[in-house]
Amino acid sequence: MKTATAAPPGGAPATAPRRVRRHLPTSPWLFLAPGLLAVTAFSLAPFLLTVGNSFTDNRTLVPGGFVGLANFRELLHDEMFWTGLRNSALYVLVTVPLLVLLPLLLAVLVQRHIPGITFFRAAFYTPVVASVVVVGLIWSWLLDDRGLVNGILEALGAGPVGFLSDPWLLLLSAMLLTVWKGLGYYMIVYLAALTSVPRELHEAAAVDGAGAVRRFVTVTVPALRNTMVLVAALSSVSAFKVFSEVYLLAGENGGPAGEDITLVQLVQQVGTGLNGRVGYASALSVVVFVVTLGLMLLVLRANRKEDA
Repeated sequence: MKTATAAPPGGAPATAPRRVRRHLPTSPWLFLAPGLLAVTAFSLAPFLLTVGNSFTDNRTLVPGGFVGLANFRELLHDEMFWTGLRNSALYVLVTVPLLVLLPLLLAVLVQRHIPGITFFRAAFYTPVVASVVVVGLIWSWLLDDRGLVNGILEALGAGPVGFLSDPWLLLLSAMLLTVWKGLGYYMIVYLAALTSVPRELHEAAAVDGAGAVRRFVTVTVPALRNTMVLVAALSSVSAFKVFSEVYLLAGENGGPAGEDITLVQLVQQVGTGLNGRVGYASALSVVVFVVTLGLMLLVLRANRKEDA
């Protein structure tokens, strides 16, 4: 016969202790499994396969053998590799400072609450959502020898300019396309960061007699330094791996005599086709990865030095 549980004096009857559920140590991994499988299948496995192929002479339809560092030694004597490295480095040097500063200026301007500012925000962000192929074709039509820009220049008596035939002008046109298409994206990043800047700092600087430019330099820029480092890191990696803009404006050969080819475009040119040199293209891809990783580390190290 069961005995009733005695109730404490002056209180409710005591309840039975709850059982503590023990979770298996594999439970967190079950939640992580889908993401880990996707990363392994679409990122880690192709990366390891590329590294492995870089030490072989594999071709598209013909498996090769192990050649060691032969592909990397060939890179040092490949003129197209040095041309692509030069163009990719120039792309970073020109576009990154513009993509760090210009979106910040735009964000400061469109942050103001004035009538019609929503239209300008949408207008600046429109190139981001537009297809890069469509944008590239429009720019190629505009900058063609018989395009709209040269038609206006001829009407003004300036004569046609070889935007797509001169190697340096073609590379500069691709850089401007990259900057124009990326302005809206980084503007949104800065807009989100500007909300965390204390308004009291601007008011205190205004009381001290600081104008708009001085407040921007002494208050806004220091407060957004970490965001500027993030933008610099993202834009430098994106600029070094540029492909679509140059490909659409310069063509698959990289402009006249291949003078405007970039490293990523060289990878596509060498590694595709029925006789594509998969091993050599993999070695080029490894170099691109090492350089982009180095850019990231340089930006982060520079930021740490400023924090120290």
